[in-house]
Amino acid sequence: MNKIKLIIAREYLTRVKKKSFIIMTILAPILLAALMVVPTLIAVRTMQSQKQMNILVIDDNDFFINKLADSSFAVFTYRSGEVNEFKKELFTGNYDAVLHIIKGDAALRANLFYAKELPSRLESNLIKELNKHLFDRLLIETFHIDPQEFEMYQKTTQATITSIKIDEQGNEKASFAEVGKIAGMVFGFIIYFFIFMCAQQVLRGVLEEKTNRIIEVLISSVKPMQLMLGKIVGVAMVGLTQFVLWVVLTFILILGVQLAAPNLFTGNSEMMQTAMQNQMSEGVENIQPLQNTVDIEQLLAQNSIFEQIQNYFNFSFTTLLLCFLFYFIFGYLIYSSLYAAVGSAVDTETDSQQFLLPITIPLLLTIVLFAPITEAPNGALALWMSMIPLTSPVAMMMRLPTGVPLHELLISMGLCVVFFFACVWFAAKIYRIGILMYGKKTTWKDLGKWLRY
Repeated sequence: MNKIKLIIAREYLTRVKKKSFIIMTILAPILLAALMVVPTLIAVRTMQSQKQMNILVIDDNDFFINKLADSSFAVFTYRSGEVNEFKKELFTGNYDAVLHIIKGDAALRANLFYAKELPSRLESNLIKELNKHLFDRLLIETFHIDPQEFEMYQKTTQATITSIKIDEQGNEKASFAEVGKIAGMVFGFIIYFFIFMCAQQVLRGVLEEKTNRIIEVLISSVKPMQLMLGKIVGVAMVGLTQFVLWVVLTFILILGVQLAAPNLFTGNSEMMQTAMQNQMSEGVENIQPLQNTVDIEQLLAQNSIFEQIQNYFNFSFTTLLLCFLFYFIFGYLIYSSLYAAVGSAVDTETDSQQFLLPITIPLLLTIVLFAPITEAPNGALALWMSMIPLTSPVAMMMRLPTGVPLHELLISMGLCVVFFFACVWFAAKIYRIGILMYGKKTTWKDLGKWLRY
């Protein structure tokens, strides 16, 4: 046991002290934080600095004159005459675009002329504005209904459905299925990434020691099984250390940005409120919109951050984190033991590909099938993939946020533990022979012979 501890300490300290580990540990949180902050910052700055478009409207039907609403995004000027006469003004800088509404009764047709590229949302906004006025005209002339009254009725007759999950004790809880699906996908992809990243380190470490002939010195003092387990556990501790540091540093960076610029992530809220108020008419202003069963603002004001997170999941968030650690560790242990066996059987990383492909296909298949798994987390596909140890680390994490029966979770965990010991036995059989084999291309037939020794 003491020898295994020494090997674990050697593997851990050797990798943690490397410059590449220190650089990536510091650089990755900065990149992750930038990935979250920079797009928001760019979006806010873009909206604040966006130029107000000057649009000239020529309406052959004389229906939209003075009806298109000015906004911070566009200002409308109305003229009459031949459209070709006004196209030249696009090059003088007086107007950014000319909207020509063609005369006709059956359907509205319009052309939008411009000299320089326009914002992509301009055309869609114009279409919505024109359609609204056409619909209001239809309400007035055909059905004799006031558009403001119609909008009022439309807002007060909307249906709202809140999904509520009931447990065996009769306790009710609002369900946020979409949030659960996203959380499951995120947890699944994180485990997938770290399993392959850490298992690849085990493969390269075994190959490096085998190539340098260091392994011959090591096995004179320790058993091959002890050496393999020490290497696997040591690299696992490195991966956990790096993961925890990434999470903590990323959280600190984002929190620091939030404290330095508290309005960064809420910069669009005022713009959204203004846009909503502009769309509301005087007859609808006093009507309160229908409230969801769960008041999010009240939730944020009264509960702690952990209680807030808990309200978005049908599964205990603490249990979710514990399950994440379990599947992260055992998923890594299973794949790293198989990667260690492959690394001992070959001389180069290129030769290992033929043996790694059958091992990696199950986990890759889980990622490919993430959509049907998250759409039907209690379906047959999701159930069986969360039970098979080679796919359960990712598949079960995709299911957990939406709720998984306790017996299914325990069975899945038990199968992972049993399969891990089977993989260690399998890997040790290959490792003890393959680690001393040089200059020979290993085949599947050779692996079968080594298992029978």
